[in-house]
Formats: sequence, C-alpha cells, structure tokens
Amino acid sequence: MALQGRESGILFPIFSIPSRFGIGSFSREAYEFVDFLSGAGQGYWQILPLGPTGYGNSPYQPYSAFAGNPYFISPEKLIEDGLLTWDECNGAFFGLDETRVDYGAMYENRDNLLKLAHGRFITDGRESKEYTAFLKKEAYWLTDYALFTAIKRSKGGASWLTWEDGLKRHDSKAIDKVRAELADDIDFVYFKQYEFDKQWRALRDYANGKNVKIIGDLPFYVSLDSADAWAHPEVFLMDKELNPKVVAGCAPDAFSSTGQLWGNPIYDWKALEKDDYSWWADRIRRNYEFLDVIRIDHFHGFCECSSVR
Repeated sequence: MALQGRESGILFPIFSIPSRFGIGSFSREAYEFVDFLSGAGQGYWQILPLGPTGYGNSPYQPYSAFAGNPYFISPEKLIEDGLLTWDECNGAFFGLDETRVDYGAMYENRDNLLKLAHGRFITDGRESKEYTAFLKKEAYWLTDYALFTAIKRSKGGASWLTWEDGLKRHDSKAIDKVRAELADDIDFVYFKQYEFDKQWRALRDYANGKNVKIIGDLPFYVSLDSADAWAHPEVFLMDKELNPKVVAGCAPDAFSSTGQLWGNPIYDWKALEKDDYSWWADRIRRNYEFLDVIRIDHFHGFCECSSVR
C-alpha cells in the first residue's frame, strides 16, 4: 500500500479571527487567514464546533447538533448584500475589549443588528429560489430548531424541561398554536441559518480552492437543553417525565481527582439501532455539508459508550 504524504495545518477557532464587531466571523479576515495557510503550505484549517452556543457559551454544549452559530455571520457581508449599513454596524455595541469576546454584549445586541437585515431581506430576498431551496432541503432539522429557539426566546431562555406540558411533549395542538403566535420569530431563525449557511459555504469553497481543507469538531454529546433533546427524546435515555435517566460525566482521573459531571443526556443505543441510527446518520451528513474532515470529540468515548449498549 502506498504511503500518503504528510500534511499539516493549524487549529484556529472562528471566534478567534480578528474582528471589529465583537467576535470572529466569516469576514475578510477569515479569507486572509486562508491565504496565509495556503501561502505557508498548510493543507488544513481545524476549527471548533460551529453550533449555536448555549448556557456558558461553550461550543461543546450547542443548542443544536445541526444548526450554525449566527454570531459568525459577517456584518460586512450583509453590508455587501445591501442588508445593513456601515453606520448601523459601527453603532452597535459588542464590548469594550476587541481582543476578547463579550458574550453578554453579543447576546443583547447581535440579534438587533441581524433583525434590521432580516427586515430588508423579507422585502428583497425572501422569495428567492436559493432561500426557498434551503428551507426545503434543511427542513428535517430546521423546522424544529427554529420553533425551539423562538419558544425558548419567548420564555426568557428557560429550559424546555420547564415548559408547560403541551410544549414540553411536542403536543400538536400546543405546537400549532405557538407556531402561529411566533411566526415572525421563527422566520428570523430561518433567515439567520440561511445567512450562516451561505456565508460559510462561500468561505469553505474559497479555502478548498486554495487547497485548504476544513477539519471540524463534532461533539459526541449534545446539550440537555437543546433542540435535539426536545424534538427527539426517543434518541436519549429519558423517563416518562422526559428527564434524563442518567447524564454524562467522567470518572476521577489525573485531570480531576473528583471526576466531572457534564450533564449531557445519554443516547439510547437500542432505540437508535432499531431506527438504523438515522439521527446519527443525519447528523454526520449535515456536518459534511460544512466540513471536509470530521473529528469526533472524542472518538474513544464514542467507542466505549456504544460498545456497552
């Protein structure tokens, strides 16, 4: 068997890219980093998970295993598309220190800026073939994620485990009612995911054109307070009240003498097997829309956990 040539790359999270707007994004600086990698003979750019961060802002506790983080949408690209102005972007507050991400300021103000862009998009681009095709193609996860996000926002960020029983259990009457009430908020989530998808694909295509491939992390677990756990409790070991029977953690080791309690729900591997692991297959397929190489974080845990199913 012929040996493959050795290759190298650099780990550099999207949020660490220099930016004047509070957090690294798919902006000109990201393209310049690709140019740097290409010029330095580097074949890979490794990034951290791209999902929307939840409580604690960890990329390993995302609100969705399928969605993208709207913080990474480049305001400059929205300006180029005529959806924002420089005055609007420069007038937004994203923190006092450009070298650090102020997630509080991002949470309070990023959506305000994106809502301005969304309002113009409704007039100019909502009926475009590209947008319609995106909604149709990604509906298998996007519909639930947008609804989850809109409900959660309307409840001040409260965990879905505290929602009224009808919403908590995905009752069709309760869902239809809230879907009508929150139609504008749901459409806003659609728009953000469309813009994320469009901007990231353009950046990835640019990188591939420079012979730079993207390595991305795929967290083994998902957050308990996520669209995945809410919309697909059958994937996880839940009791009749939809509380997790057990949660993930780590036994005491050299890193932590007391062990670690992560709180993620554990997969129901028997149920997954009966369904031919379709949720996992969809997740891998979706991530390959974003990435050239997937790194499961961490694969040892994947093997050990699935081996005792």
